[in-house]
Amino acid sequence: MSSHNGEVPTLVVTGADPRLYNQDLAPTAPEGRTWGVFSLFAMWMSDVHSVGGYTFAASLFFLGLTGWQVLLSMLVGITAVYFLMNLIGRPSLKYGIPFPVMARVSFGVMGANLAAIVRGVVGIVWYGVQTYFASKAVQVLIVTMVPSAVGLTHNSIIGLSTLAWFSFIFMWLFQLLIFLSGMERIRRFIDFCGPVVYVVMFALAIWMLWQTGFSSLSLQLSPPASSNLATLGVMANAAMLIVAYFAALLLNFGDFARFGKDEAAMKMGNLLGLPVNFLVFSIITVIVTAGTLGVFGQAIMDPVLIVEKIGNPFIVIIGSVTFIVATMGINIVANFVSPAYDISNLKPERINFKMGGLITSILSVLVCPWLFVASPSAITLFVSIFGSALGPLFGIMIADYYLVKKEVVFVDDLYTMSPRGAFHYDGGWNHKALIALAISGLLSIGLALLGAYGLIVNVGDWGWLIGAAAGGLVYRVLSTQPSRVAAMSAGE
Repeated sequence: MSSHNGEVPTLVVTGADPRLYNQDLAPTAPEGRTWGVFSLFAMWMSDVHSVGGYTFAASLFFLGLTGWQVLLSMLVGITAVYFLMNLIGRPSLKYGIPFPVMARVSFGVMGANLAAIVRGVVGIVWYGVQTYFASKAVQVLIVTMVPSAVGLTHNSIIGLSTLAWFSFIFMWLFQLLIFLSGMERIRRFIDFCGPVVYVVMFALAIWMLWQTGFSSLSLQLSPPASSNLATLGVMANAAMLIVAYFAALLLNFGDFARFGKDEAAMKMGNLLGLPVNFLVFSIITVIVTAGTLGVFGQAIMDPVLIVEKIGNPFIVIIGSVTFIVATMGINIVANFVSPAYDISNLKPERINFKMGGLITSILSVLVCPWLFVASPSAITLFVSIFGSALGPLFGIMIADYYLVKKEVVFVDDLYTMSPRGAFHYDGGWNHKALIALAISGLLSIGLALLGAYGLIVNVGDWGWLIGAAAGGLVYRVLSTQPSRVAAMSAGE
């Protein structure tokens, strides 16, 4: 039976415990699976086509590699991301469940809250940071349209000027109105975000080539590495950087895959949105960045600053609006949907998706993101700890679903507190998963922190891969005995 009380039709789970079930956490009904190839493709465009995505892609061409070496590293990294996304998205697509509910399979109906909190904290912090970045574009837009508004930038109230506060609050409210309108409106919005950024980026690339000519185009923006061995090491690091960039969505892609029409649509949407889109956007990015060397005399990796330096008010307005939209797109995909579901999962009987989103927005302000980004050490510490914690969660969930549960999930048991439920484990907690998380988390986080403080060789963004591999391996070893789900299935 399906329920249409919410915007997206969901299945009614008879006898579901209200502590584990609400309209937003329920399995998506077949008629609610409306995300085709284009919607998933547009979702990935929204994730990549942002100020942060632009800066990240441009930075890869400053690693001391030739153009083809960078592109090869990109291809390896983004192809790995493509296959990993398909792995984490498949169970949510099959059963129509979001990430925090899928986490109950591995961690237990109560233990899933731990996984949800870790992912939620990452999303809340970056939601605030991205909102702050978007507000800077709003400020540029206001000063361009009303030059006298620059007088409101000379004071400071808790780290922000009057104009900066107005811009931040405007951006915060504007996003909230769109985000709280429901998943179907969100889908339509991100269908718009990704393509519109491409239009502006192509226009910017054409303008740069018109200003500098093709002769100035270079895909190598820094001196080459000192040796072949060093080159291979840099290429491997570049590929791993790409995997680490997508670490958060590698955990909660199921929040979107649950709305996919079928597996073929998911794979094709991921193919177009990840390997194809990422490489094309990166090439456009480096064309624009290389062009700034000839036009402005320096490589500029901030697209908002580029359009501001062009000086044409019309271009500044179009560019600012575009990058505001782009930032909203990535905030939806990477930083809003997941915390909204994660917070709802903590108290489903009282908190739905929209209430979880409102709480996410409020907490993102309390983080004071403008102070957070002003401290490079704080960002490094945050990324090291939480980034390295996402890998073990991914590894445990993949190992459990594919190697231990053999892709068999009893959906009704995801919503019951009965000790007879397959995912009740010990009081709602799967201690094997917790042990695996503790061991692999200490390993990945410890190595990341020791490297960051120069006590050992810096493993950098390899922390995610180390954590994922260790988490999956330790959990598989701990689960050598027949699983409870398998035993139940055999006894039927």
